[in-house]
Amino acid sequence: MPVLKPGTRLRSAVCATEVMVIQAPAHEVEVTCGGASMLPLGAGGPSPQAAQKGEGTQIGKRYVNAAGDLELLCTKPGAGSLAAAGAPLVVKGAKPLPSSD
Repeated sequence: MPVLKPGTRLRSAVCATEVMVIQAPAHEVEVTCGGASMLPLGAGGPSPQAAQKGEGTQIGKRYVNAAGDLELLCTKPGAGSLAAAGAPLVVKGAKPLPSSD
């Protein structure tokens, strides 16, 4: 897989999930959804294999890896869960606002 760049759009090979790369590491990383490698947005339709069960993806949520150097924005939800280099991606939490006290 080539090095990811911000703005790159990917789609799942096994479900309806589509994401956009917001932040990417400088090195190559394999992004998967439902256990299968993600494809460039223009690549063919979903394959007949079933997505591995997981939490799925939610539209508008940002998914990050543990290192914080990969961030994906879900543009179309699906049944498969996202992972990078074999480690699951988690929903990025909101930044706390400063207190007004």
